[in-house]
Amino acid sequence: MPELPEVETVRRGLAPAMEGAVLTKAELRRADLRFPFPPDFVDRITGQRIVALSRRAKYLLIELENGDDIIAHLGMSGSFRVEMDAAEAETPGIFHMPRGKDEKHDHVVFHLQSPAGRGRVVYNDPRRFGFMDIARHADLSGHAFFRGMGAEPTGNLLDETILATRFAGKSQPLKAALLDQKNIAGLGNIYVCEALWRAALSPLTPAGALVDTKGKAKPALAVLTQSIRDVIADAIAAGGSSLRDHIQTDGSLGYFQHTFSVYDQEGKPCRRAGCGGTVTRIVQTGRSTFYCPTCQT
Repeated sequence: MPELPEVETVRRGLAPAMEGAVLTKAELRRADLRFPFPPDFVDRITGQRIVALSRRAKYLLIELENGDDIIAHLGMSGSFRVEMDAAEAETPGIFHMPRGKDEKHDHVVFHLQSPAGRGRVVYNDPRRFGFMDIARHADLSGHAFFRGMGAEPTGNLLDETILATRFAGKSQPLKAALLDQKNIAGLGNIYVCEALWRAALSPLTPAGALVDTKGKAKPALAVLTQSIRDVIADAIAAGGSSLRDHIQTDGSLGYFQHTFSVYDQEGKPCRRAGCGGTVTRIVQTGRSTFYCPTCQT
């Protein structure tokens, strides 16, 4: 499933084509994806100018001039492609490849009119685990998808003080605590494994062990917080991780997976200088965890 960096990469790819454009027509080629479309979905978005594209955790938000937001989730295999009438400069990438155009999986088509010309943004989803909803922009924080969601791990929004409040007294393993969207928004399995390796912390360590008896963050929690911010920033800069179905809107693949330190590296030597350990795979709450038992303690 695409994680936060992949969704941020998609947002950045769509923004130049969509921001400021008028959504002249919307085609829903089926009644549902993972969930049914809201019955008034097309009526509420047709004719609206797109004010901005943003992201909350793993959700793409398309803000409209009438105060509504289209909420889109890519699920397991969802992707967008941009088709403009005017010729576009192709953005080269190290792992560039053509976008798939199998129309039987094109489920939503947004027709756009902008100063640059007419175009379409097409949502393609072979497995149909993605979904779209619509809500008032002013009410997003109370929406069922976002209510109680934790801080974003981008920039400086997340700090160790916030995590100390969340982790104090918790016996829950660090891996599970970091995947909990109420603690941090948008973290998934890949980047939790990578952040824990960077911080040299075991995924099995109780979350509360990183908080002192006064509820203050221990130094290790500050290191972990910075590691989370760094790994997310690095992944966004690399265009995400192209595992299975994920691909950028210009057709180029992200390449962060080529620098994985532990994720999916079972049996390989640990990359930490002087460690000498071997990456191990364990299962936590039904999901694979990759870490080095030698240096992650």
